[in-house]
Amino acid sequence: MRRKVFDVLVSAGGVLVVAVLVVAGALLMWGYSFTNSSVHNQLSEQQIFFPTRAQLATAKPNTHITPGMLPYLEPYAGQQLVTGQQAEAYADHFIAIHLQEIGGGLTYSEMSAKALALSPTSSAYAADEAKVQLLFQGTTLRGLLLEAYAFWTFGQIALWAGIAAFILAGLMLLLVGFGFWHSRKVPVTAEILAPPAA
Repeated sequence: MRRKVFDVLVSAGGVLVVAVLVVAGALLMWGYSFTNSSVHNQLSEQQIFFPTRAQLATAKPNTHITPGMLPYLEPYAGQQLVTGQQAEAYADHFIAIHLQEIGGGLTYSEMSAKALALSPTSSAYAADEAKVQLLFQGTTLRGLLLEAYAFWTFGQIALWAGIAAFILAGLMLLLVGFGFWHSRKVPVTAEILAPPAA
């Protein structure tokens, strides 16, 4: 095969790869934009705010805000919860700790089973049933926040994959340019993998 024909064919294939990478990059950036705005809009409607700096300054063991929460909550002090990263911090380092305290380490289903085993007329049943309701609400909110975090994380992956696709498209475009340039410089009679002269 003539070297010039080979260069043109490979370069034309490179143009196709560039087109695919640009389309993939555009779709990935759209995916990032969609997930980011969806998470932001859904979370902002909930009107959840992190404790203020003044509230965090009062952190004590066995209170509403414990010292163990501070490293995770301080970066967002007083802010409205609107990103997946904030949702993860709030769900895992604020709500989860309160759920542990409310249930005494028991999950919603364990606490519910415990309450159902009691007589409905007992005072212990009423107290446990109130805890069950709190655990249900807290577990539901925590689950929704962690789903927002997961969706947001997919958006971040799409962002970096989109950037990578555009960088690869740029590099491939350079290689395509070199391929076409080389095809103009190669003599018409040059062969690729030419047999050795006898």
